[in-house]
Amino acid sequence: MSDRVAFVTGSTQGIGAAIARRLARDGYRVALHGRRSIAEVSSLMAELPGSSYHVADLEKVEQAGGLVRDVLARHGRLDVLVNNAGAVARFPHADLKAATPEVWRRMMDVNLIAPWMLVAEAEAALRLSARTGRPGCIVNIGTHAGVRPKGSSIPYAVSKAALHHATRLLALTLGPDVRVNCVAPGLVDTAMSTGWEAAYELWNTRAPMRRPAKPEDIADLVAALCASDYVTGEILIADGGLNLT
Repeated sequence: MSDRVAFVTGSTQGIGAAIARRLARDGYRVALHGRRSIAEVSSLMAELPGSSYHVADLEKVEQAGGLVRDVLARHGRLDVLVNNAGAVARFPHADLKAATPEVWRRMMDVNLIAPWMLVAEAEAALRLSARTGRPGCIVNIGTHAGVRPKGSSIPYAVSKAALHHATRLLALTLGPDVRVNCVAPGLVDTAMSTGWEAAYELWNTRAPMRRPAKPEDIADLVAALCASDYVTGEILIADGGLNLT
């Protein structure tokens, strides 16, 4: 495992940082990604021996290819790609005019097109990883709102639903060399969820687990998918059972 490399986008805080820490504990060298300066993430890097940090703004989708090439230049291989970086738009579903073309483009660029570009650029390296005896692995981070008509806004939910379907199509296309799965969280207790009192009330009172997820809960699922050599094409809902209500 000490030679295997995992690249986690959006990994300087929240879910992405939890995934990076968990995969490092599992023996991966982790390539981190974000938009901050390297000085701002030095403490996280110190926790992850052999890690590297790569800066790119995935709202500019043309930067995705160079990002993967930078990771390969630094580490020489790629075994796992976790498409965690994402963007959120939060406004009522009934406010149709708030869903401007600019909002739609940003949601689709960051939540669908950038992950697609990263997968396309990483494909050759992930297929090469399969020659070492284990399939390459892609894990996309979606949302329970891509499965049921919920979410912070309609453009956000639709962009993640598209990512879910792309996950299934990629699993068919890239197997058996590369497995592709998706984890679809509900509310996760991160800085991104700060101030969303209605969502916290919903999870604390209606979800069978009576709480939102912690970032580590999602990281555990990602690690389990990385550890498997068989599961592919799955969308794993991680919303504490709220989907049952």
